[in-house]
Amino acid sequence: MNRTPVPAPTPAPEPTPDAVRRLVRALLFDDAAPGPGPDVRPVREQGGRFTWWVGRRHVLRLARDREASLRQRRELRLRDLVRPFVGGAVPMSVAQGEWVSGLAFTLDTSVPGVSGEEQAVSALGEADLADLLTGLREVPVRQAETLGVPRTPPRSLEALRASAVRAAGRLPAEEFDPARFDQLAAPAAVQLGAQPGAAVLVHHGLLGEHLVVSPDGRVRGVLDWTGAVTGDPAEDIAGLALAVGAPAAVRAATLAGYGARPCLRGLWLARCDTVIRLGDRLHDRDSGQLSLLEAQLARAWESILLERVTDLRDAPDEAP
Repeated sequence: MNRTPVPAPTPAPEPTPDAVRRLVRALLFDDAAPGPGPDVRPVREQGGRFTWWVGRRHVLRLARDREASLRQRRELRLRDLVRPFVGGAVPMSVAQGEWVSGLAFTLDTSVPGVSGEEQAVSALGEADLADLLTGLREVPVRQAETLGVPRTPPRSLEALRASAVRAAGRLPAEEFDPARFDQLAAPAAVQLGAQPGAAVLVHHGLLGEHLVVSPDGRVRGVLDWTGAVTGDPAEDIAGLALAVGAPAAVRAATLAGYGARPCLRGLWLARCDTVIRLGDRLHDRDSGQLSLLEAQLARAWESILLERVTDLRDAPDEAP
C-alpha cells in the first residue's frame, strides 16, 4: 500500500534580538512607548538563542518545536503543583503564550544567584536540597501523572554496571582506573535494585546548571522542570552527586529521610553514568562538554563513609 510521506516539521525561525524585544515589549511595556525597549541577550549556556535574559528580572524561554511546546506547557502546570511542596525553589511565570504559531513561550521571573557549576553549595545549601527532595516525595504522584508527567520504570543497576565496566576498559588509564568498580560487585548491584512502591516525582535533571546558588552557598532555585517524571527517587540523588559531589548528595538525601539503599543506589547510578558518558564523549558518541563530564566524574567518585555495598537485606530504605 502506498503511503503519503509525512513532511518534516518546519524548523522554528531563529529568534533575533529585535523579535525578542518586540515580544517582551508587548508583554511588559507599552508597545507604543518610545525608546529602544528592554535589554535582551541570549543565555547561551541554556538553549542558545531560544533562552534570553530580559533585563535583570526575567528570563524568556522560547520552545523550538511542537514537542518542546508540549513539554513547556506541561512544565508550567507542574510547577504550580510542585510549588506548595518545595517553596521558592520553583520559578514563576509572569506571561505565557505563543511566540510564533504553534510554538509556546514563557516569561519567567529570574532567580537571583549563579549556576551551581560556578558556586559551591554550603551546609545550609545541602539542607535546601534536603528540603527539595522531601518536597518532591510529598507531591501527589497521581496528580502529577494527570498533568501528563510520564512514569518511568527504574533502571537496572546490574545492566548499567556491566555497560560502565566495558566503558571503563576503553578509557585511558590516566582518566579512570577500572578497578574502582570492585567496590560494586555484580551481586551488590542486584541488591541495590529499586524497591517496589517507591515511585515519587523526580525532577530528573538536578545538575549544577539547573541549580541557582547564592554567594553564601544556599540553593535559591531549581530550573528546567521539563524532564520531570514519576519514578525512582535515586535518580535525583544521582543528579545531585554529579552537581555537588557524592558526600554532599548523600548527606542531603539522608537529611530528606532516605536510607542507605536509595543513597547508595543513586550514588552508583551517577558513577556508572559518568564513566559511560565520558567513554562515549572520548569516542565521539556524546556531544557533552569534555571538561564538564570530567568534573562530574570526579564529583560522583568522591569518597563517602560507606563505600562498599554490604549486605542490605535488613537496611531500611528510609531513615526512621
